[in-house]
Amino acid sequence: MTENALDTRTAGRVAAEAARRRTFAVISHPDAGKSTLTEALALHARVINEAGAIHGKAGRKSTVSDWMEMEKARGISITSTALQFPYRDCVINLLDTPGHADFSEDTYRVLTAVDAAVMLIDAAKGLEPQTLKLFQVCKHRGIPIITVINKWDRPGRHALELMDEIHERIGLRTTPLTWPVGIAGDFKGVMDRRKGNYIRFTRTAGGATAAPEEH
Repeated sequence: MTENALDTRTAGRVAAEAARRRTFAVISHPDAGKSTLTEALALHARVINEAGAIHGKAGRKSTVSDWMEMEKARGISITSTALQFPYRDCVINLLDTPGHADFSEDTYRVLTAVDAAVMLIDAAKGLEPQTLKLFQVCKHRGIPIITVINKWDRPGRHALELMDEIHERIGLRTTPLTWPVGIAGDFKGVMDRRKGNYIRFTRTAGGATAAPEEH
């Protein structure tokens, strides 16, 4: 086999592997739950067996994305962290970014190299200042956005109110893929609008293990 043929085969393999990869950044205002969401996704992807907690609460280990001692001590993300795991036929690169404005330059750099952003919103607080700033960066760069509304297990606002806020403040017409069941603070599960079925979740202590699902 000639050197040119080997180069062509190598280039083909590299292109095929690159096509399988999807890179997402999680963005939000501080304390909306970026590191907790990242930990939950790693748990459900079976990359880890038990989800850690911010500040290592209740004797549990810290989250895998907050690896610096200062991050563990203060319960904040200072640098971006990349986690990689398989999903179906793809390889997911998930980037947990800092939310605090003091460390936003790191987040801006990350947003130059992602396929899409997951915009995380606190169900009680809605769109917050840093979330809005990061959204504008994504909009300017043409980055697709997946919106996730977090913390339905705590008292908060109605889902329709939050959808209205997203539309009125940043002009996004959202199309829900799942819909929360139960009032805010008494979360029961979600309706999967694509399949038309209800998925009930049973809470686990501190979210340390994957919640059992009942379809």
